[in-house]
Amino acid sequence: QALKKVLDKKGYSTTVGDEGGFAPSLGSNQAALDVIVEAVQQAGYSLGDQIRLALDPAASEIYKDGKYHLSIEGRTLTGEEMVEFWADWTSRYPIISLEDGLAEDDWANWSRLVAAIGDRVQIVGDDLLVTNVERVERAIRQKAANSLLCKVNQIGTLTEAMAASQLSQRHGWTVVTSHRSGETEDATIADLAVAMNAGQIKTGAPARSDRIAKYNQLLRIEEELGRAAVYPGLKAFTNLKV
Repeated sequence: QALKKVLDKKGYSTTVGDEGGFAPSLGSNQAALDVIVEAVQQAGYSLGDQIRLALDPAASEIYKDGKYHLSIEGRTLTGEEMVEFWADWTSRYPIISLEDGLAEDDWANWSRLVAAIGDRVQIVGDDLLVTNVERVERAIRQKAANSLLCKVNQIGTLTEAMAASQLSQRHGWTVVTSHRSGETEDATIADLAVAMNAGQIKTGAPARSDRIAKYNQLLRIEEELGRAAVYPGLKAFTNLKV
C-alpha cells in the first residue's frame, strides 16, 4: 500500500476504480509515473531491477481528427510526435510494456513505434488487434506490434482466442492473457494463461474480489504443479533485449 500512502500524503484521492487501481486527478500525465516511482522506492524495491513499469494509455480515447489530444497538458501531437513521446518516456523510465500507445487504426505509426523501441519495450495491441486473427496477421506483416493482448470475450470464442494467440507465438510475439473492465469472480483466464504458456496475465490490482480471484487461481495452479511450476520473470519477455 505504498502508493496509497504517497497519494494520501500529497492530498490526492485514493478511491479505487473498476479494475482495482487508483485514479487521482493529477496535474500531468508524467505525474502518474512519478508517484509510482516514489511508491516503489518507499516500498523498498529497486526500480528497473526488481520492478519495471507497464502502461496502457488507451490512446484511441484521445485520438481525434488525426491527432492525439493531451488535454490535461494542453498539447496536441501528430502520430510521429506521439512515437517520439513514447521513445522519450521509455528512455527516462523503466517501462517494459506499452499497450495501445497509439490509436487502433494509426497503423503506420504503430510500425514506427515498433521500429523505434520494439527491441526493448513490449508493444501490446489491444484495440489495435481485438484478439482477431486477421488483424494479427496484418500487424505481423507491417511489424506493427510484438505482443497480443488476448481477451476471450472480445473475439467471442475460445477457439478464435487460441488461434490468435498461437499465431502470435509462432511469429515470436508474446501473449498477455487479459481481463475486461467489467469482471466477475470467474477465474478462467488464469487457467488459460497457464495453458497457453503465455507467461503474462493482466487482471487488475489485487484490491477487489473479482481481481483477486484470478491471482488465487494462479496460486492453486502453482500448488498443483509443484516443482513443474515456473515463474519466468523477465524471461517472459522472450523477444526483448532485457
